[in-house]
Amino acid sequence: MLLSVFTEDLLVRVYIKLDSESDRKTWRLVCKDFLRVDSVTRRSLRVLRSEFLHGLLSKYKKLDTLDLTVCPRIEDATVSVMLSQAVNSVSWTRWVKRLVLSRASGLRYGGLERLVGACPCLEVLDVSYCWVYGDREAWAISSVRGLRELRMDKCLGVSDVGLAKIAVGCGKLERLSLKWCMEISDLGVDLLCKKCLELKSLDVSYLKVTSESLRSIASLPKLELLAMVGCPFLDDYGLQFLEHGCPSLQAIDVSRCGCISSSGLISVVRGHRGLAMLNAGYCFSELSATVLYSLKDLKNLNTIRIDGAQVSDLSFQTFSTNCKSLVEIGLSKCVGVTNMGIMQLVYGCVGLKINLVSLKLEACDKVTEKSLDQLGSCCLQLKELDLTDCCGVNDKGLKYLSRCSELLSLKLGLCTNISDKGLAYIAHNCTKISELDLYRCTSIGDDGLAALSSGCKNLMKLNLSYCNGVTDRGVQYIGRLGELSDLEMRGLVNLTSEGLTAIAAGCKKLSDLDLKHCGKIDDSGFWALSYYSRNLRQINMSYCAVSDVGLCMVLGNLTRLQDVKLVHLMNVTVKGFELALRACCVRIKKAKLIGSLRFLLSTEILETLLARGCKIRWE
Repeated sequence: MLLSVFTEDLLVRVYIKLDSESDRKTWRLVCKDFLRVDSVTRRSLRVLRSEFLHGLLSKYKKLDTLDLTVCPRIEDATVSVMLSQAVNSVSWTRWVKRLVLSRASGLRYGGLERLVGACPCLEVLDVSYCWVYGDREAWAISSVRGLRELRMDKCLGVSDVGLAKIAVGCGKLERLSLKWCMEISDLGVDLLCKKCLELKSLDVSYLKVTSESLRSIASLPKLELLAMVGCPFLDDYGLQFLEHGCPSLQAIDVSRCGCISSSGLISVVRGHRGLAMLNAGYCFSELSATVLYSLKDLKNLNTIRIDGAQVSDLSFQTFSTNCKSLVEIGLSKCVGVTNMGIMQLVYGCVGLKINLVSLKLEACDKVTEKSLDQLGSCCLQLKELDLTDCCGVNDKGLKYLSRCSELLSLKLGLCTNISDKGLAYIAHNCTKISELDLYRCTSIGDDGLAALSSGCKNLMKLNLSYCNGVTDRGVQYIGRLGELSDLEMRGLVNLTSEGLTAIAAGCKKLSDLDLKHCGKIDDSGFWALSYYSRNLRQINMSYCAVSDVGLCMVLGNLTRLQDVKLVHLMNVTVKGFELALRACCVRIKKAKLIGSLRFLLSTEILETLLARGCKIRWE
């Protein structure tokens, strides 16, 4: 009776206040009126199973975003089903502006052409990791005249010819990622820069381009972000072109470009006083005084990463004096990071005390509890901290660090001096943590996990690999973390099927699970996994004690599974592998198998997997 006085407009206003998907799911279940409000108001849809596509697209007609990343079996035939109800009714395609097809390798030229052609308002397209895509698929994409953002990471078959088609057809492009498109050269980048003058973001990471590409890129008047990670042929000569080009440049990433030195970096800084982000990680062995001095002109710099460089206490003093707006600092594997340097960095810059949210100190072995005391006292807004392989970190340091109650991500892998006591400090005070890495923290045991499950209810990602003190009792505590989606338990020699059953029953949102070298887990544990873990998309079962029956249960029942690693399963026969792969061949996208199976499995199953876009890695 009370609901009858609410108009649809008022219900819509209430609905849009719901932030989480779980709240909106609950809303839909209340009554038909609430369900109708959901159908006319929803603008974004992430589909998990292809058999529901037709019904969902018939129901939601005003979508602006459709995400099929985790939906298995997206093929040309699927597109026919998706578009089948468009002939005699108002189609969902009419309003779609953003289409995410990442890893949909089963969708080829014909289906892609039909799908993008049916979306007249399409502005954003993601086909990243569709590794079989080539110039024909690029041709289909080029027909989207209004396209403004395109991601083609690891589309291995796309060459300069395909890129030329996109450049000519999609002249309004503003954001483009070509990471790992290994067939693209300077020629393709040059044509792109001549035709797409609206580009604001460009990623050419890991391409074999040379400084000639930088000559072309320097002509882009609106470019704000340029990523060139791991480009082996880029050098200082190319960076000199940027000094007098790209007047709008705000962020540049040249990390892992081995031919770039301090002089090339200085030329970029000299020409772009408005830089906000600079990543030069693993470019040079030593951070020179000249580079440090040049940073004084970057008043807007908020992110800097110099991973792998040799630094000194003077370097940190210069940072604190000249870089007042830093919010993210990357010093991973930097030689010379000391407690004194961290103190100068924190105490010397008032802005860092207020603004610092991310600090990465991987393998800085001179960092001890003194540094963590300073961070815990001054950087109370810290959200991300990487202390991987910092052997000076101990329980006392974690006690100091626990004052940073806003922490969301904490990496403590290889910190062998921390124990359950230190973890309890973190669990009690840092209750917002969603990511925790305890890789090879060998003194962590069941009691630490008990504290973790009690305090960190929002934990979504947890790495317990090779924490040999963890047993089934500790893992049962982890089963209480209902938000957990990513769990690594590699090498837990004391973990049995009983512990895995507790995880499967309690962590219903689990999507990524690593059980490599958990040799005591047998079929009973995997049966529980196949029954409870219906959201699982990726699993590593290598070196486990599963048999033919258990493997078939996992690969057959988990209908959202897309990525499997099945190396050295000694209790599984060739026939077991054959049956299991047949059970999942219509949806699996990546598989890792022992090399000898290449000659033992039937040609039919291998050809079927490849035809459906599955990438097989042989070990």
